[in-house]
Amino acid sequence: MNPTTAENSGLKLLSVVIPARDEEGCIASTVEHLHLELGLHNIAHEILVVDDGSTDQTAAIIMKLSERMPEARLIRNGPPHGFGRAVACGLQQIGGDAAVIMMADESDDCRDVVRYWEKLNDGWDAVFGSRFMKGGGVIDYPWFKLRLNRIANLFIRLLFGVSLNDTTNAFKAYRRTVIEGCKPMLSAHFNLTVEMPLKAIIRGYSWTVIPITWRNRRTGVAKLKIQEMGSRYLFICLYLWLEKHLSRGDYKRGEA
Repeated sequence: MNPTTAENSGLKLLSVVIPARDEEGCIASTVEHLHLELGLHNIAHEILVVDDGSTDQTAAIIMKLSERMPEARLIRNGPPHGFGRAVACGLQQIGGDAAVIMMADESDDCRDVVRYWEKLNDGWDAVFGSRFMKGGGVIDYPWFKLRLNRIANLFIRLLFGVSLNDTTNAFKAYRRTVIEGCKPMLSAHFNLTVEMPLKAIIRGYSWTVIPITWRNRRTGVAKLKIQEMGSRYLFICLYLWLEKHLSRGDYKRGEA
């Protein structure tokens, strides 16, 4: 779908939402590098780090960092915890015209955030990244997780008939209008990474895809537990498939 020309301008502030749980080894460098990159491109921004029940120094590090970097702000997501709940908590408190969801472990490239912002300013409602298209790439992706990733994304492509081949990746950008249009968020965990882009597509928002790069975390422990997520991903996919085919356009942009 093409961008909507009526909304080509007017974006003034970018919000970056970073859910974090026990990321004391990398959260400071993630925020500092992102802040530097956005500053180099004169992008007005805020960085919302959502502490999702950390038991280490993650929250304390962000509080200290915010003393010299007012763009960085700590948000606490109270129990019950979960990746999806933390992201939703952060999105509720953004002050920007658009938001990028970014991982805390520096696996996402902050230079791609700049490219997201540029595409949003071209008029797109949502911008999705793909690690598996020309120009994209992955570094040190565990082979078993990679195999499961490709199977899951193929299933989604076939089920919904979309060309996007990296739906499960959390690193994406949305205008505020899309975020509001995707509510209520149903996913409490990592299945939110599927819920948001599929809702945006199904509900008629314009979207485009750019190549992005990803590298495996160098510190800390991955929070995604594959054995816990299969049924949750399947649930949200089937829920949205039913919306697409049975809702008669009730949730479509401009038709709700």
